[in-house]
This record gives sequence, structure tokens and C-alpha cells, in this order.
Amino acid sequence: MEWLTHSQTGFQQSARYLLGMRLALVALLLIAVAVAETMVPLAHRAEALIVCLAYAVVATLGWLWFTRRPPRSATTVSLALTTDLLLIGAWLYLTGGYTNPLVSLLLLPIAVTIILVPLVQSIAVTVAGVAIYTSLVIWHTPVAHEQHGADLAQLHLVGMWITFAITAAILLLVVGTLARRMRQQQSQLAQIRETRLRDEQIIALGLSAAAVAHRLGTPLNTMSLLIEEMKSVLSGNNLCADDLSLMESQLGLCSNHLRQLSTAAMQARAAQLETLPLHFWMMRLRESATLLWPSAPIHWQAPFPDTPVAVDATLDQAVLNLLANAVTASPEWVSVSAHAIAGKRIEIVVEDRGDGLDMSLQETAGDHVVKSERGLGVGLFLSNATIQRLGGTLKASADEHGTTMIIELPAAKESETPHE
Repeated sequence: MEWLTHSQTGFQQSARYLLGMRLALVALLLIAVAVAETMVPLAHRAEALIVCLAYAVVATLGWLWFTRRPPRSATTVSLALTTDLLLIGAWLYLTGGYTNPLVSLLLLPIAVTIILVPLVQSIAVTVAGVAIYTSLVIWHTPVAHEQHGADLAQLHLVGMWITFAITAAILLLVVGTLARRMRQQQSQLAQIRETRLRDEQIIALGLSAAAVAHRLGTPLNTMSLLIEEMKSVLSGNNLCADDLSLMESQLGLCSNHLRQLSTAAMQARAAQLETLPLHFWMMRLRESATLLWPSAPIHWQAPFPDTPVAVDATLDQAVLNLLANAVTASPEWVSVSAHAIAGKRIEIVVEDRGDGLDMSLQETAGDHVVKSERGLGVGLFLSNATIQRLGGTLKASADEHGTTMIIELPAAKESETPHE
């Protein structure tokens, strides 16, 4: 497989617009010959038509070359656009030189050059264009063998109007399109930079979490051994035995969380995704939430659709983080619902009756880490990052009745086999 550089990709995408500009120029030159021939007999009509035909051939060959084997450097593009100047100059030489009103067409290749190639080469092509114009002032052939003063003056005026209109249209369609494409690429680069900065924050948090998990392993094992010893010493004390059993279960829960953290890290490193029916995944989330908050009034609005969705352990944790925030803010009522949107997207809605998010958090839900006394900072940031990594979005809205978090995810391809 042949890999293309960023510049090669840009030249490959620009080939279609260059072909459009060149074919438009060829059509304009042919029309100009036809219109001029109706008013005065051209002295070099056959030669001008041959130049138009050669220009059309060069345009087609250039398009095939740029699309199939994009040039590796901007020098090749500059030489191709200089060839455009030479062909246009040759046609102008045969049709009156600098007196031809279409002489302004020499500006089009220069305008495209300024967009596509570096400044030094743009200056070189511009100098070449000026040199060609100067040559047409010094050397040119007459439009007609016989003098037709009135007809030539009228033809020149009409040609000036046509030149302005056509040049403006070509600049709008070709140069304007290339400029818009460049602005889109700049916007994409800015978005990539923001994503990279966010990912760096996530990596920093992940490294801190891994370090803390590693350090917690030894104290948890030590506390488990101490509880076993205390059980053997206080075997006759029922009250202490119940407390020790509770402590042992809590330590086991902490150990399970650490193992889940390690498993999620391994899956994230290997980018392992599993495809599940939405109802199966929601039941798995319900089971996890029941284990974490057995007494929490979470209302799961079943039934759920069977639309397939690609998930991993980090996405499970992202949804559980949002549930944890909802349960903390609204311990009396939390609702979870899910539905499919046109079979292409999946929407999961988490609602609570808490005080609601601040306006700043609603506008940029999870875009950065914020300080919060109820767990809406790092958890929300990590949840949003995980959802975006899987191609989804996280939206938040709040009013006097509570907060609504909406998770939108892409549906998995139908060709993928769900794991039951």
C-alpha cells in the first residue's frame, strides 16, 4: 500500500479543481475564437485552435497524474502551473498579444499558485507570468490580416466584459473552493489539538490512578490479614464479628474495584470492543449499579431495544460515573432510559431530581476537570472523554426539576455479530 504525505493528499484533492479551471479556460478560449471569427477573420485561427486542443490534453493528463501519482513536492505543481501560463501565453500570442482583452486570464494560474505552493515558488511563478505578459507586449501577431478598426474596437470592449465575468466566476468556483477547503483543514487541526490536550490530561489522570492502585494493593492485603487475625481472637464476640465481616466485605469490594481498574486499562490498551444488544448491555449496567448502590432508587425504564452497540469496560465505567453523580445529587429518585434513533444512533438518558448543574457545566459538560463537592468533576470529565473516544457525545441540561444527562452513541454495524 502506498502511503501519501499530507502535501500529496492536498495536491490530490486539488486536482479536480485544477481540471475544472483548465477545462473552463479551454472552453472560454474556444468560445472567444468562435465569437471573434464572426466579427473579423482571424489571422491564426487554426494555430489558436491547436493550442486549445493541446491545453485540453495537458489538463486531462495533469489530472490523471495528480490523482494517481500525487507529486511529492510543490515544485512539480509550480512547473505544471507555469505550463498553464505558457499555453495561455501562446494562445494570446496568436490572437493579438497584449491587445487581446483575455490577457487577464494569466492571473488565474498565479492565483492558484499562491494558494497551493510556498511563497518562494509563488513569487517565481508570478515573475514568470509578468515575463510572459511583457513578451506579449514586445512580440505578438495581429488579430486579422486586414484592418477592421471599428470591429476590433467593439470586439475588444465585448472581450473585456466577458473576461471580467468569466475570471470572477472561475476565481469564485476554483480559488474560493480551495480556500474553503483550507479553512476546513485548519478547523480540523484545531480540533485535533484540543483533543490531544484533553488526551494528555486523561493520560496524566490514568498514570495517577495506576500509581494509587498499585500502592493500595499492599495496605488492602495487610488489612485483610489483620481482619482474619482479629476474627480468630474475637471469635466469641458477635458484635465485633459482624463489624469485622462488614469490614471484610468492604475490603473485598475495594479489591474488586482495583481488579476492574486493571482489566479496563488492559482492554483500553488493546482497544478491545465487544458488540452487544442494547438491552443486554443495559442489563449488565443494571447489575453493576445494583451491586454498587443496592438501596438506591434507580428506575430502569425497560424494555430496551435490541440495537447492537460496541462497548468496552471503560464505557461501562463512564455510565456508572454518571449514575454515581445522579445518585449523589438525587438519592430519592434516578431514572435510566434508552432508545434507538433511526437505527443509526443510540441514546441513553440519565435523569435525577437534584439541584442541577451550573450553567458553565451545562455548556461544556465534561470538557475539563472542575472542582465539585459531589463528584461532578473528574468523573464527568473522564466519562465525556470515553464517550467521545467511541464516537459519541455527552449533553447536559438542568432546570428546577433536576438534571438530565444524554449519552448518544453510534450503533454497531449490522454485519458484526453480537456477543451474548
